[in-house]
Amino acid sequence: MKVLGISGSPRKDGNTESLVRECLNEFVERGWTVSEFFLSENTIKPCIGCEICVESGCCAITDDDAARLSDELESCDALIIGSPVYQRNVTAQLKAVFDRTFAHKKRGLIAGKPGGAITVGRGEGGGQSMVLSVIYNYLLSCGGLPVPGELNGLSARADKPGDVLLQGNRLKQARVLAQNVIEYAEKLKR
Repeated sequence: MKVLGISGSPRKDGNTESLVRECLNEFVERGWTVSEFFLSENTIKPCIGCEICVESGCCAITDDDAARLSDELESCDALIIGSPVYQRNVTAQLKAVFDRTFAHKKRGLIAGKPGGAITVGRGEGGGQSMVLSVIYNYLLSCGGLPVPGELNGLSARADKPGDVLLQGNRLKQARVLAQNVIEYAEKLKR
């Protein structure tokens, strides 16, 4: 089975990427194939609202990494999506991913697939719950199956790169989220 990990952070090796990787490590240990699509290394241009995709099923924008992302989404059995909190929302980079997958709505890239959400913000009540809701609403709008962690998704508080690696409980929660997604995915496969 295959899991796709998406990090919406433009910051390479930041706290969001660290938690997504920790979550993905659990999949590796369970024998899953793991694929990463990190927006610190890939480019998804924003939707231009041309609606060419509505009729053709293909996006008019072809000079970015969206086609590869669509293939990854279609071939995975589960996904993990993480984003830092930017203005009480997901990053612009992750929002572009959400908007651009609309072009493939008829293909059902995520339909019936379980997914977990991870978010990192600077303070308590820094918008983490809103970002978890945005990610889970995206999954729902695409027919995906939002899977909770211990409570909802994984919410962490961190500021400087590497802060989250010193938070044993958050690293543990990344593993719990992965375990829950794995359980759902394996039940669905049977």
